[in-house]
Amino acid sequence: MEATTTSLTVNDVAAARPRLNPMHLWLGLRAVVWRELAKFLRQTERLISAIVRPALWLLVFATGLHDLLGISIIEPYETYTPYQEYILPGLMGIIILFQCMQSALSMVYDREAGVMRVMLVSPLPRNFLLFSKILAATILAVLQCYAFLLLAWIFGFNLPGWGSLAILPGLILAGLMLGSIGLLVSVYTRQIENFAGMMNFVVFPMFFLSSALYPLWKLREAGADFVFWLSEINPFTHAVELIRFTGYGKMDWISLAVVVGCTIVAFLLAARGYNPQAGAIGRVQRA
Repeated sequence: MEATTTSLTVNDVAAARPRLNPMHLWLGLRAVVWRELAKFLRQTERLISAIVRPALWLLVFATGLHDLLGISIIEPYETYTPYQEYILPGLMGIIILFQCMQSALSMVYDREAGVMRVMLVSPLPRNFLLFSKILAATILAVLQCYAFLLLAWIFGFNLPGWGSLAILPGLILAGLMLGSIGLLVSVYTRQIENFAGMMNFVVFPMFFLSSALYPLWKLREAGADFVFWLSEINPFTHAVELIRFTGYGKMDWISLAVVVGCTIVAFLLAARGYNPQAGAIGRVQRA
């Protein structure tokens, strides 16, 4: 008798769930993205800090090391490249990295405030809502990258030809990958106070063990083979190289495969983690 009652209850819930169509998905996506954009527009200091950080690297750090780290002719470059031009893709990668981790921090806050619970019990699929959060973070990161490119252009540093437009697919793919990694990190962050410590083990190793600020062959030239191979397997390195190659109208197929593969794996693990029945989010909350 009890089994029959349970079966009826489950069937009733399934029957009561509305059937979703593309319009429902579009409205849900628009709501999530607009919420993130509205939060960002209310916090103008986030935009300022997002641009000031890479601007300091470009205008101060790169200027001081201009003669020391001039880049020779390597792919995707066809001529000798000034250091300021070399680090432009890397600085855009840094913008995306910090924005996606900021978005992951907001997810931890939303989880503590109960916003995520309300969102995840909506009729929309859980994976779709999580992807919407990642897409919103990616859109914000791309907007910040173009604001930085405008600032760099004012000071005389820019990508050649149509590079500013050609770089867009690389920025989007890098944003989706780093957003998925940030989403996965948020699963295992119990409280917002622990997030800063977690970031020290994610952001800074990814940042410094990459080709964002210097070409990796210089590490080998200096005899730092161990650091070189750590940088080679760093997903952020491949995100930066994907941005760099697309900015010059070329494609690094290895970096593309790594970025797409890491995006899929990190998102699937994060989606499973946010499943309260099968994932880690329930264990983290109970702990």
